Amino acid sequence: MANAIEEQDALDWVKNDKRRMLHVVYRVGDLDKTIKFYTECLGMKVLRKRDIPEERYSNAFLGYGPEESHFAIELTYNYGVDKYDIGDGFGHFGIAAEDVAKTINLIKGKGGKVTREPGPVKGGNTIIAFIEDPDGYKFEILERRLTSEPLCQVMLRVGDLDRSIKFYKKAFGMDLLRKKDNPDYKYTTAIMGYGPEDENAVLELTYNYGVTDYDKGNGYAQVAIGTNDVYKTAEAIKLSGGEIVREPGPLPGINTKITVCLDPDGWKWVWLIML
Repeated sequence: MANAIEEQDALDWVKNDKRRMLHVVYRVGDLDKTIKFYTECLGMKVLRKRDIPEERYSNAFLGYGPEESHFAIELTYNYGVDKYDIGDGFGHFGIAAEDVAKTINLIKGKGGKVTREPGPVKGGNTIIAFIEDPDGYKFEILERRLTSEPLCQVMLRVGDLDRSIKFYKKAFGMDLLRKKDNPDYKYTTAIMGYGPEDENAVLELTYNYGVTDYDKGNGYAQVAIGTNDVYKTAEAIKLSGGEIVREPGPLPGINTKITVCLDPDGWKWVWLIML
């Protein structure tokens, strides 16, 4: 009985924890080239940049506002590595724009690669377009009214959508914001997050009929989420069937406490205490 009560306490705490998606991390082959594309074509700003020569990598944070209040991108460049395998599990990032056609014309003018021209989404009315960045990462441009969070979505493919929804609700405390089945195109999507999707970055999970496993490649890395307590977070993840691959605790040399986990499909998530 005591263990059952402790488990319920841990899972109840998840829903009361103050959580926010902080940034998404992935690897690129030419940091300066990617920064130029994101700032000139997508209107992002460089929030900070650092070089760590002793560990042979550099990284840069980009986004549409301060990291304290906005979702951001963390680009990582490893010395001497100019190409990565993105795999078929990672889907795309989402960017909201008031005028998709205007945004696409700008991207074309800068030499960007457009893989889907502006038009209504299949089975709906929202105007979207798709582009690729210099490394081949896909971005979906979605037409929306002016929003405080233009960097609005990370899409990952999963092998069992109901299992994933249950995990993210229980272990991560996310809400299922909407779910849509598209039988004509043989896929189902679920939008999950910590607030309305027109005001917050969200996770889009996609299940393709009959596909249970994906190649994750070595380009996409992880999403970081802020939490008030990495120790309680790790315990709740374990109780929900997730795998902790880095036990909670401070990073060497600094006070930041983190824990790292894998979801049921092996997607990696990093949890940080927000200072």
